[in-house]
Amino acid sequence: MAPQMIQRSLAALRTVGAAALLGGLVALQPVCSAFAQGPASVADLAENLADAVVNISTAQTVEGRRSVPMPQVPDGSPFQEFFEEFFNRQNRDDDRPRRVQSLGSGFVIDGEEGIIITNNHVIEGADEITANFNDGTKLKAELIGTDEKTDIAVLKVEPESPLKAVNFGDSDVLRVGDWVMAIGNPFGLGGTVTVGIVSSLNRDINSGPYDNFIQTDASINRGNSGGPLFDMQGNVVGINTAIISPSGGSIGIGFAIPATTATRVIAQLREFGETRRGWLGVRIQEVTDEIAESLDMNEAMGALVAGVTAGGPAEEAEIEPGDVILEFDGREVESMRELPRMVAETAIGKAVTVVVLRKGERVTLDVTLGRLEEASVDGEASEDIVEDDAETPAQREMLGMILSELDEAGREEFGIDGDVTGVLVREVAPGSSAEEKRIQAGDVIKEVAQEPVSTPAEVGEQVEKLKEDGRRTALLLLANESGELRFVPVRIEE
Repeated sequence: MAPQMIQRSLAALRTVGAAALLGGLVALQPVCSAFAQGPASVADLAENLADAVVNISTAQTVEGRRSVPMPQVPDGSPFQEFFEEFFNRQNRDDDRPRRVQSLGSGFVIDGEEGIIITNNHVIEGADEITANFNDGTKLKAELIGTDEKTDIAVLKVEPESPLKAVNFGDSDVLRVGDWVMAIGNPFGLGGTVTVGIVSSLNRDINSGPYDNFIQTDASINRGNSGGPLFDMQGNVVGINTAIISPSGGSIGIGFAIPATTATRVIAQLREFGETRRGWLGVRIQEVTDEIAESLDMNEAMGALVAGVTAGGPAEEAEIEPGDVILEFDGREVESMRELPRMVAETAIGKAVTVVVLRKGERVTLDVTLGRLEEASVDGEASEDIVEDDAETPAQREMLGMILSELDEAGREEFGIDGDVTGVLVREVAPGSSAEEKRIQAGDVIKEVAQEPVSTPAEVGEQVEKLKEDGRRTALLLLANESGELRFVPVRIEE
């Protein structure tokens, strides 16, 4: 083919290709433009919702506190009398009770009854609570109930006529990227509207046992707490409650309590003035990759039972320490932190099925839930290593630890309760896997690979079995001096 014909053919191909590409871009343009522009305007939506959003102002009386102490001056100093007079007067002023005020946000969910929702931390400790409405009306608010664990408070006002109210939506249908709008009272400026998207879902920010926050980049600042997060249909899908910010201002990372979590709590606070949550009666810990490997699990999931409360629903259902809870009431437990929320949201007295992994087999158990009472379930041994030259029983070194039988001398030396049984950890080698896992002298090994042990020799036997099975870690059930249990995976070092 002649060079001129080749050039004409290439030119034709370029023209056809360009036309096809241009046609494709034209076809995609409306779709891309719709994504780029976002909502054309939220003016009508904001105007319709603004009257249901309130500013919350609180006041409380706090005890005075003394200022910094008077500096030491040499005896006979000409400044001594001046300092004494100044600091004594200053301290007298600081001792007087003071009125402290704070500002937040809230929203009306029942205009007939005058029910307002806000955050617990907005009104916590307040002597007076006032709801300031968009039209300038101010109403004294009565506290109906609060829940510290989810940071929700329910207030009630007495309006002369029905208030503008908003409805909760379904936060479970939210998707990352959905548009949302926040209305609140940032820095006491009054009704302020911001728009953004859902940045993430089910966020755990370590603020409580039931964290599953909506993350948004809609600007949320101090004073927005307790205000509503709306979807584009005007439904409340979240309660704005926290931000991450080094400066105190918005950096585009805000968190809201999901509506599905809030509605359950609010219903109980309105009915009972308190929350009533389901209770299983277990102490749980995360199933790490190491623990999953030691239990021969294909993946790390579920909640590992580290202890069972005596007389609780779990004990009656024969749930045991070492069980991994895989399913609760027909729902899969993907991670440890999901289980407390599942249990808490379940009705008290309901009979549910719990599927556990026990020594490699799935076991289905029936549990009737009790009611959660406020109690501390945390606690780990934190005693320093005790060294003593007294004679000790026969010892054995393994897994980076020196072990011995637990006798009366050992109990007295480490302050171990009389009902704690197992093998005593006397020393932990620096740099060992045991030290990395915070095992320390005074801990007691109750089980190895879910098999009870009472002597160092039995620990050794179980470790050898694990080696023969090709396991790289040994799962230990440890008790501290008071008997609190926890599971710890330790590497089997050659």
